[in-house]
Amino acid sequence: MAFLNELKERILIGDGAIGTLLYSKGITESCFENVNISAEDKVFEVHQEYLQAGANVIQTNTYAANSIKLANYNLEQKVVELNRKGVEIAKKAVQGLDAYVLATVGGITGLQTKNVTTEEIDRSFEEQLDALLGGDPDGLLFETFYNLEELKSVITLARRKTDKPIVAQVALGDIGVLYGGTPVNEALRTLIDLGANVVGLNCRMGPYHMIGSLENVPLYKDAYLSCYPNASLPDYEDGRYYYQSNPNYFGESALQFRDQGVRLLGGCCGTTPEHIRAMANALKGYEPITEKDIKKKPMVIQVRKNRIENEKPIDQIANERTAVIVELDPPKQLHVNKFLDGAKALHEAGVDAVTLADNSLASPRVDNMALGALMQSQAGARPLVHLTCRDRNLIGLQSHLMGLHTLGMNQVLAITGDPTKVGDFPGASSVYDLTSFDLISLIKQLNEGISFSGKSLGQQANFTVGAAFNPNVRSLEKAVIRMEKKITAGADYFMTQPVYSEQQIIDVYEATRHINKPIYLGIMPLTSSRNAEFLHNEVPGIKLTDDIRKRMAACGDDKERAELEGLKIAKSLIDTAIKYFNGIYLITPFLRYEMTVTLTQYIHEQVKQSNSLQNQI
Repeated sequence: MAFLNELKERILIGDGAIGTLLYSKGITESCFENVNISAEDKVFEVHQEYLQAGANVIQTNTYAANSIKLANYNLEQKVVELNRKGVEIAKKAVQGLDAYVLATVGGITGLQTKNVTTEEIDRSFEEQLDALLGGDPDGLLFETFYNLEELKSVITLARRKTDKPIVAQVALGDIGVLYGGTPVNEALRTLIDLGANVVGLNCRMGPYHMIGSLENVPLYKDAYLSCYPNASLPDYEDGRYYYQSNPNYFGESALQFRDQGVRLLGGCCGTTPEHIRAMANALKGYEPITEKDIKKKPMVIQVRKNRIENEKPIDQIANERTAVIVELDPPKQLHVNKFLDGAKALHEAGVDAVTLADNSLASPRVDNMALGALMQSQAGARPLVHLTCRDRNLIGLQSHLMGLHTLGMNQVLAITGDPTKVGDFPGASSVYDLTSFDLISLIKQLNEGISFSGKSLGQQANFTVGAAFNPNVRSLEKAVIRMEKKITAGADYFMTQPVYSEQQIIDVYEATRHINKPIYLGIMPLTSSRNAEFLHNEVPGIKLTDDIRKRMAACGDDKERAELEGLKIAKSLIDTAIKYFNGIYLITPFLRYEMTVTLTQYIHEQVKQSNSLQNQI
């Protein structure tokens, strides 16, 4: 435990960025961890340069040397080799010196969604830990963890395997908070309780914001503080991130870090031996502080009242009576009069909300937030806005939601979104920073007055969040499991894909009768035989019965007859649906809102007749 004994008496200096230096030495490999094998002399040089600059704690070049990340380069079979080599090179560099080697493990999930399970992540961490510990480092360094639960898990795993010192560092979402809104001091206390000996911050921000984030963190009696800031906020040029070269500023900041109680101080992205040298020189002769005044920064959140005072959330309506919501697709062209006419007609027919898709089928349409605002002001209809993970990154998603809140549109449907290759621009990129599960959870976080980054929004949003449910799958049981996960994430109600079978409606009811959230069953009237065949043969998951296809085919090219037959089929489905579900979700085909107006009126008539009969009984 020599490393921890040193921290009792003095401030130790960590190293800086490894990738930055390797790149400056002409290393252009995409996977810097593989350089442990392909050019180990370069990794050794990096360690030496930091040690010569004044670092007495260096980290192994193993940040992303886990099977999940290495799989991106087809190197997942080299986990043991790369980690063992990383420890070996670092230990060789400190041989004969008063310095320590920390074996580095980096976070896996980050902010962008990875299609891996928690079990796979745990297995990946365990494999890497076994390899690193086999090299006998002086301790472990867990760094750049955006997901607190992931860091908690790996600390717990490591503590079962070793009593070596653990340094655990989180990445900030915003000043003083992690992603998800957990205050830094609370998060660090949690890590200490799990067995971390040194806790702190690294990456994402430079010295200024990290010093501010530490102002509310106390000096812990049972652990020490660490910090590895970035060189600056990054700039982006020619496909690479760049950081300001500011060693003198790092030297000045080092004394401020010392005033916050930091005892292990290094650098992260963009830092070089010059940054480390500046900090080491600035701290010469300074002992660590033993007392600290805490600056408490209370979070003030104002509760916002629902802008539409008299309207209940979509989920509550369906809990009390049969509710009808109708999808009306925003137009692909700039003419919006027909859309607004349709919204007005649907409102007058008594729909509870008009839903607006978010560039359905990955084709650009008039922005649904703009149309929702027009619809709300000019047609009196209540908008239910769809929000996909496809088109916007985290920044755009939060901005869009803040705009919806500002406009008083608080009913949203969180969905993944169709892939771009099915749309008008098949070469366009799909963002998918989040899954629909993540988006639901983060929208609910806005309702707590906390931004995606964890920063206070100043007041609470009041979104009711819907989620999609597709019953047109091979395994209805698996689809229901996804529903349950979305409820855990915070979903308030569900809207289904269109269903074209009375028996399927009953099957969906039986499979979901234990679900305690309202379900709006999807029904979309057919308009022609071609429309029916397209849905049956080309839209994933939708299958029409042979009887329905024959009925639509019998209409031939008679558009009026086909539309009437489509309405007749839809009414038959509605008759079954309202027996089992309080929510009906009508999908307007091709802006033919007259059809969904007719079906809305039909639903109200059927419900009225049913209520009348029950009263007579």
